[in-house]
Amino acid sequence: MPSLGADMEDGILVEWLKAQGDTVARGDIIAVVETEKGAIEIEIFEDGKIEELLVPEGRKVPVGSPLAKISGAGEAAVSEIAQQAIPVEAAAPAAPDTTAEIIIIPPSMDKDPDLRASPAARLFAREHEIDLEGIAGTGPAGAIQLRDVEAAKPAPPKRGIDLDAMRHAIAAAMSRSKREIPHYYLTHRINVEAAQNWLENYNRQRPPPERILFGALLVKATALAIRDYPEFNGLYEQGSFRTSQAVHAGIAIAIRGGGLAAPAIQNADRLSLAELMVQMRDLIGRVRRGSFRASELTSSTMTVNSLGDRGVEGVLPIIYPPQVAIIGFGKIIEQPWVVDSQIVLRPIVQMTLAADHRVSDGHRGGLFLNAIAEKLYAPESL
Repeated sequence: MPSLGADMEDGILVEWLKAQGDTVARGDIIAVVETEKGAIEIEIFEDGKIEELLVPEGRKVPVGSPLAKISGAGEAAVSEIAQQAIPVEAAAPAAPDTTAEIIIIPPSMDKDPDLRASPAARLFAREHEIDLEGIAGTGPAGAIQLRDVEAAKPAPPKRGIDLDAMRHAIAAAMSRSKREIPHYYLTHRINVEAAQNWLENYNRQRPPPERILFGALLVKATALAIRDYPEFNGLYEQGSFRTSQAVHAGIAIAIRGGGLAAPAIQNADRLSLAELMVQMRDLIGRVRRGSFRASELTSSTMTVNSLGDRGVEGVLPIIYPPQVAIIGFGKIIEQPWVVDSQIVLRPIVQMTLAADHRVSDGHRGGLFLNAIAEKLYAPESL
């Protein structure tokens, strides 16, 4: 069971999308896991063949527990699908849950001829994929009757997002962040006139589906600037900081109906603005419906939070552990600005850096913010 956030302790395996014996390739979606963040698609990180499904559908599993075994060509089945693109500290596997009376497993259910059960009970169990071995019979000599199986029929797993649970998870993560991470904040205002003019020109020549939003420029400028300031790009775990060579930009997205998630756009610094916009549209659409993939929730190396479209002038964001930095952007506001000794109106954006003082300091933070500004002053270079 992969860790899909620093606050996650377990998840429910809702559905297997692959079966034992199936051949799988890196990137295939093989299962759906229900967490406080919603239904998460689990990807596989290597090619091979599924030798055994270790967890039945409907079972709650602690983080770090193996879900299935796969093997490559000619190899023993020793690899577990719980591997991650970027390792995240996982809880130690807990003892198997013995409190559940019902286990949903694939058919057939009546392979044990010595099991005492009525024909009606066996038929009902097969039709509803219920394991008879987990049911206490109330018939003669403990035989399982139809009423026993009907009473044991589990409700279908709940799909979608439990917003109350999500708010609790967000609160726990942010409380941990403020308690454990020595935050410092820096703010800087940017004249984005050049960026706005360039974007207007760019979009005028393209149909609506190919146009770029201003937010994509903010993400790309941040992703490019952070290359030269690696102390803001990586994870702080087990008492030490590990910088990341790749820039996986987490994008803070509001979920429809409430809640928040910050899935990653991987290698954001290497994408063209057009490619970045395509990925942002896809990600925002899916997240607002409560649909994300495991790799998107576990691979962020830094986060960008833009609240300009909500009318907010500035934001003081909280770092999401184990990351060490988050950049917040406000709305574009016409403000007085000095140009050639004259006071004129210019479109201004306020950006804020929240960073971990265990890893960086205000001197480097200031240089980093100025590097982002320089990228936006020359938008054609993005």
